[in-house]
Amino acid sequence: MEDELEDKILYQTLSKSHMKLLSKFAVGATPLNSSLSYAWKVMRVYLLKPEVLIAGLLICLFVLYLQAAEVWSRGFIGRISSSLGLGGKGRSGKLALLTSAAEKHSWDERTSGSAVYAVQGRRAKMEDRFVISENINNSGISLFAIFDGHGGEYAAEYAKNVLVRNIHDKLAQSSAIADGRPPMEGSKSGGGDCDETDNRKQKKAESETQPEENERHKVNHHNAAAAPSTIASEGAQRRQSFRKSKTEDAIGVGGGAGGSNSNQQLENDLLSKYMGNASPARQQLKKNLLNGTGAASAVPEVKPKTYEARCYVQNGSINFGKIITDEVLAADHDLVEAARKLADFAGTTALIAVIHRSKLIVANVGDSRGVMCDHKGNAIPLSFDHKPQQVREQKRIADAGGFIAFKGVWRVAGILATSRALGDYPLKEKKLVIADPDVLSFDLVDHRPQFLILASDGLWDTFTNEEAVAFVRERLDEPHFGAKSIALQSYNRGSVDNITVLVIVLKNGRYEVGSSSD
Repeated sequence: MEDELEDKILYQTLSKSHMKLLSKFAVGATPLNSSLSYAWKVMRVYLLKPEVLIAGLLICLFVLYLQAAEVWSRGFIGRISSSLGLGGKGRSGKLALLTSAAEKHSWDERTSGSAVYAVQGRRAKMEDRFVISENINNSGISLFAIFDGHGGEYAAEYAKNVLVRNIHDKLAQSSAIADGRPPMEGSKSGGGDCDETDNRKQKKAESETQPEENERHKVNHHNAAAAPSTIASEGAQRRQSFRKSKTEDAIGVGGGAGGSNSNQQLENDLLSKYMGNASPARQQLKKNLLNGTGAASAVPEVKPKTYEARCYVQNGSINFGKIITDEVLAADHDLVEAARKLADFAGTTALIAVIHRSKLIVANVGDSRGVMCDHKGNAIPLSFDHKPQQVREQKRIADAGGFIAFKGVWRVAGILATSRALGDYPLKEKKLVIADPDVLSFDLVDHRPQFLILASDGLWDTFTNEEAVAFVRERLDEPHFGAKSIALQSYNRGSVDNITVLVIVLKNGRYEVGSSSD
């Protein structure tokens, strides 16, 4: 009995001592040094109070709530008002309103293998035009085009109605000749006879380019009057043309005060022509045109030659690049003459793609752009923008007596942000702006592309080539193959230009002709 009582007393003594030690460590234990001891006391006094803990928990919950509400991009007041419902509709509501506003002024066209979607954007007028022309006269040739107008709709509408019709007819005739079929009745022969000199030059050019048929990027200048050495030098210039330019505000004619005065004089002269209808210079110009004494060049421009369809066919092969180049230059000449009589200063870019069997030919004038998604998902450029600051373009403008100036972006004579275009006749008088297209050809068997994107610069203001390819690739199952989604997304990202996007879907490196649908 006594042993049991002793054990109980010993147990109670040890347990009480143990509890005292734990209590002393938790409440009043002193760390190894005085600084840590002071910090521990401060934390006990201030941070471990119940009200402090509750307030901290509430702040953490509020921060998590703001993050979940996706309002981090707004200011602090905007975050609070949005989270409390004081700011009207949320971000999704605003995006829905933007999308609906864009869709009110939109145009589209769909086939089984291609689709285009265009929105007016934040511009006063829709100046973009597009073309989908599949299986021209059952030839297996399909033509797609984007025209981004500026300064009015006239030039883009002219390109759509006149240029495309001329190319369409020439392609149909050339295809019939290449296949040994008679041209369709009622088709226009168009163009002059191809003389022996032109044939020799064409054969020589084809013999030089034949070994390069399987190259991934083949630049065809298709200039019938160019010598091989000239073509080679132009190719070298092209490779150098995409380097960054100098950073001066104005680059071009002359140097020093004299050069600056010359630039200013040229800019003032051109701007006076580009001013609105109330401009005294424009009023006088219209009077002169009505009186038959308009501002025509001292030496009338000679219209570029076009040839009969048979001239573009050699050994059953069609020279698509030469057809497009000749027709673009001829249409530009007619457009400039018509615009001069109407005192219409509009211009347009041109991005034209022709698909025939396993060949893809892309001709570009201006800053609309094409891009290909190959079988690996890589973005392959189909064209390169014509910008005034490019070395090749800058030199050409300076040689023509012009200059480039930085006004938000680099501009020809401080006016036009692209160095090549159809129309823009005041700038054509001095050849500061030209319409010569750059032509690239691709072997679809080599690249095995999944799809192509042709778009006006309204899209490329908000998307890179890689971003556009990745975006569309995830939406190929949509009715517009992603064209509508990316156009509206570009609008929501803040693009201020007209936006036109054309997506062409290919299967096994070939384009399957479909039918249009609304």
